[in-house]
Amino acid sequence: MYKYFLVTIIAFSMLSCKENKTVVEEKPKAPFVWEGANLYFLLTDRFNNGDTSNDVNFDRTKETGKLRGFEGGDIKGITQKVKEGYFTDLGINAIWMTPIVEQIHGGTDEGTGITYGFHGYWAKDWTKIDPNYGTKEDLHELVKEAHARGIRIVLDAVINHTGPVTEKDPVWPEDWVRTDVQCSYDNYEHTVSCTLVKNLPDIRTESNENVELPPQLVEKWKAEGRYEQEVKELDEFFERTGHPRAPRFYIMKWLTDYITEFGVDGYRCDTVKHTEAYVWEEFKKECDYAFTEFKKNNPERVMDDNDFYLVGEVYNYGISGGKLFDYGDKKVNYYDDMFNAQINFEFKWNAKENGYEDLFKRYSGILNNELKGFGVLNYLSSHDDGGPFDPKREKPFETANKLLLSPGTSQVYYGDESARSLVVEGTQGDATLRSFMNWDAVKSDAKTNKVLEHWQKLGKFRERHPAVGAGMHQMITKEPYLFYRSYYKGDFKDLVVIGLDLLKGEKVIDVSKVFEEGELLQDAYSGVKATVENGKITINSNANIVLIERQ
Repeated sequence: MYKYFLVTIIAFSMLSCKENKTVVEEKPKAPFVWEGANLYFLLTDRFNNGDTSNDVNFDRTKETGKLRGFEGGDIKGITQKVKEGYFTDLGINAIWMTPIVEQIHGGTDEGTGITYGFHGYWAKDWTKIDPNYGTKEDLHELVKEAHARGIRIVLDAVINHTGPVTEKDPVWPEDWVRTDVQCSYDNYEHTVSCTLVKNLPDIRTESNENVELPPQLVEKWKAEGRYEQEVKELDEFFERTGHPRAPRFYIMKWLTDYITEFGVDGYRCDTVKHTEAYVWEEFKKECDYAFTEFKKNNPERVMDDNDFYLVGEVYNYGISGGKLFDYGDKKVNYYDDMFNAQINFEFKWNAKENGYEDLFKRYSGILNNELKGFGVLNYLSSHDDGGPFDPKREKPFETANKLLLSPGTSQVYYGDESARSLVVEGTQGDATLRSFMNWDAVKSDAKTNKVLEHWQKLGKFRERHPAVGAGMHQMITKEPYLFYRSYYKGDFKDLVVIGLDLLKGEKVIDVSKVFEEGELLQDAYSGVKATVENGKITINSNANIVLIERQ
């Protein structure tokens, strides 16, 4: 009798569990999709100082122009914020850092005061991390900690030029660089086969001639005790690939080492249109090979089946051009066989000129037609765009709405989310865009935290729902302004309803085109839950925005 009773209880328990399981069915995890990612862009030196012991190196001690020297930000500082959950709270699932390779040791003075290579774009040695940014161990830790939280790491690749010539940094050999012709930008040749500006030696990326290592690198590597190892690796690279020992292929080898050694997930490629187009096809092949090798050798560190991510900076490219960039005398397709995405320099203008619906509908149309399978990286402020959408940070909520809810990948520039001012008195040129992250305001200023909270809510919603950035857009009603986004990939389906500029208080939301009768939904912005009745839900909140998702 006891035995029969026990069996009955167990059977009943199993049945109950089974029934409960169907009722509380777990939602499938959203796949990570680069086309709809929420990417955070930061200047490595200007974000967070995690190690003050590395603030000064190579006697970079001269007085600089305002915001033109190293300020102490480093890789450890980024890792610190990853661990604290700062990026997770913002819904960030990819971080792009400015270049971390060793910079020129000296400074330049082009009428703006002494400038050091704090920004990372003045390479001296691609094979070594600049000690101002940190060490290899620091980068390993950053990638590990970021990946553990579902955050990808994107580095910045410069193939076009070395750093400027200074008293401490000699010019590279003539068979490596040109210094005589400055770009006039009036056609393809005058944009590619020339130096961007005075004293920025241009790598001879067109050359297929075998060249020896620059003597300054040979001397440096020998002093550091790694010359033989570097040469051995180069020999293996050139033997495997069959490439000539031409300048661009040395640099490609050095850059792809960061993929095979650290497992970084992507590269943002600098000054793309100033280099022959075929160079980027070659670079893509080497990056893909390196990423495949990393995954094969480190199966436990593979995040998903996404390909290596390459986004190009084709200066002044806009989504209106589709796949083509127009040099005036020549049009080039930088997408096929080259890049997953391009930085979209047009977005800030579209955001200024258009209301929400015109902006969203247009972008959804282009990304699901001419650019289907590819993407754009939208931004409203950046490190070198002197005309940002909102320089004085007078409309941070509108900035968030347009950037984070637009189709395409969103680029949050560090401080967008905390209203860090882009107008700094006493600066010249791009320096005004590059102040240190305003952590004091984040810690203690109520107004800043209200802005930050808005960015966090939209960012986390976007991160959970690939439909927001990578889905199809469809307006539901113009007044009140409601729309939905839909995304399908294999068996995964993602649907959301969003409302903007709504009345505060009670809001009746029509969700009949998207959700079934009786479904339990929630507004991710206010946390209010509601059940679909007669195709509608009622949300009572003090916000003028709703972000509707399945509970």
